[in-house]
Amino acid sequence: MTRVGIGLDFHRLKKGERLILGGVEYDHVSGTVAHSDGDVLVHAICDAILGAAALGDIGSHFPDDDPAYEGISSIKLLEEVLEKVGSRGYKLDNVDSTLIIQKPKLGEGREEMVEKLGEVIEAPVNVKATTTEQLGFIGREEGIGAQAVATLSRRNENIDV
Repeated sequence: MTRVGIGLDFHRLKKGERLILGGVEYDHVSGTVAHSDGDVLVHAICDAILGAAALGDIGSHFPDDDPAYEGISSIKLLEEVLEKVGSRGYKLDNVDSTLIIQKPKLGEGREEMVEKLGEVIEAPVNVKATTTEQLGFIGREEGIGAQAVATLSRRNENIDV
């Protein structure tokens, strides 16, 4: 049986902060304001995976008021999510994601994102990007967003979930 989950995440942007997207750091005037490294794309992917496994959301597993997660790499959180899902008998089949960002353009960083995410996920990963055509807080470069869809399948039909 295939299970599907959807993830959605947004972060404010602030001058002087780091901008990490899909595990790739971008040299940009603004970055995300967050408790972790603020990787909005990985957060959406984590939520999609957790949702497909009916395991809640990223905030319930990694609370933003827990000092243990302050500044943590979102890739590390993704690894932990995959361990949780794997222990429930699921394997990740596919991730499709979209960054919603006015600037910067992703350029060659997109390929690096797909490569980094693919190494962790060990399944096909697609990363797309779109702007809001300068509409709203994303268009004004006050924030960014991401959405993701993940599909899981049972690795072992004998594991009780």
